[in-house]
Amino acid sequence: MYEPYPIPEIAQQHKQHRYSSLWEFAKQDLRLLIFLLVIASFVGFGIGYLWISLMIAFSVFFALQLRSLYLVNEWISHRPYEVPPNLNGIWGALLFNVYRAQRQERVVQAEMVSLIDRAQSSLTALSEAVVLIDEQHQLEWWNPAAERLLGLKFGDRGRSVLSILRQPDFIDYFNNIDEYPDGLKLAMSVEHERYVQCKLTQFGIESRMMIAFDVTRIHNLEQMRKDFVDNISHELRTPLTVLSGYIETFAEQDDLPQRWRRAFEQMQSQTRRMNALVNDLLLLSRLENERELAKNQIIDMPTLMGQLFDDAQIYNTEYGHTLNLEIDSHCDLIGSDVELASAFSNLITNAIKYTPQGGTITIGWHDDGENGYFSVADTGIGIDPKHLPRLTERFYRIDSARSRATGGTGLGLAIVKHALMQHDAYLDVTSEENRGSVFKAVFPKARLFKDSQESLDIPDYE
Repeated sequence: MYEPYPIPEIAQQHKQHRYSSLWEFAKQDLRLLIFLLVIASFVGFGIGYLWISLMIAFSVFFALQLRSLYLVNEWISHRPYEVPPNLNGIWGALLFNVYRAQRQERVVQAEMVSLIDRAQSSLTALSEAVVLIDEQHQLEWWNPAAERLLGLKFGDRGRSVLSILRQPDFIDYFNNIDEYPDGLKLAMSVEHERYVQCKLTQFGIESRMMIAFDVTRIHNLEQMRKDFVDNISHELRTPLTVLSGYIETFAEQDDLPQRWRRAFEQMQSQTRRMNALVNDLLLLSRLENERELAKNQIIDMPTLMGQLFDDAQIYNTEYGHTLNLEIDSHCDLIGSDVELASAFSNLITNAIKYTPQGGTITIGWHDDGENGYFSVADTGIGIDPKHLPRLTERFYRIDSARSRATGGTGLGLAIVKHALMQHDAYLDVTSEENRGSVFKAVFPKARLFKDSQESLDIPDYE
């Protein structure tokens, strides 16, 4: 197995080589100086001017050093990439080290240029758009796919990206990257009915890299699915209404044989279940299609909580749970009372249905000054943690047999999720098997309303 030399050892060898070379070059200068001094001494003794001869020898040596210095400066200033002049002594050592450092630097530069060229070629070949944005938010570089997907042109270099992609959603995303962990889907005006998914990554101080890819086909498939669900739900509602009406009429006949009565009761149960499914599908479709509508009603939370508690008591008749209501917040909510009441009611009925008889259900409304919390805590069967990430998916069931037995459609938590998203809120779930669950709808401070001039009269429910 290959084992590289330790770096300190290599460095030490290089250091020794450099100093030995320097001493070899220095000895050349010393030998030249000694030679000149010896010659000057003989000549000086012969003519009787020893000190003058020695001074001349030093002057000649100094002149040779000045000549070497001139050649070194000439090479560095005008021909740094050519072979250096052949000099002896210290100046020769200097030229050798400079030339060697230059060659090493050129090798490194060539490798870096080759690496950059390969990276740029790879980015150019991508079908996804890649855009580099500098610290002044100006376009610095992009690949050909960005011209096709984002409509960038050659003259856009140096322009602000926000002057080209001017959609309000993108500007908000650009300024608040952390609030969009999954990026942003944009409808591009370059080509009608074309959508791209953008993902920004910040690096350096304020530089950004944007990656965008075409999601038009995925968007169209999703829209087709929504349209199909919406249309089929509307089409099913009328025949189901007719069927349920006739079944209810026949089931109420006093002279109906017992064996037929059981069959009609089962048909009634199944038509009610299908009606519930259709109603949930229509509600979910409406929530998805009305996401841009304003949700700015001021909802009197004590009143709403009282209504929810009363409805829960009626629904709880056959289960026999202990119901508690806790309200310790003086804040109201800003939103749609119909949508939030539906979402909260879903959470409450789920807790009642999936808690064994004689359990305890606690419904609460709280705030901590920053967020508001609607919570439903139960002492039910609990949920395995592996199921928690998928709870709000459509038709996802932890136990299909139990869901069917309780009349669940598999859409309740999906409706809750979308209703909360419309109000900038999210669902937080904590659960432990056989110990119970806590479903908590968390609302941001911007959705809380508190009348500072009027204290809310919070009723006490038990």
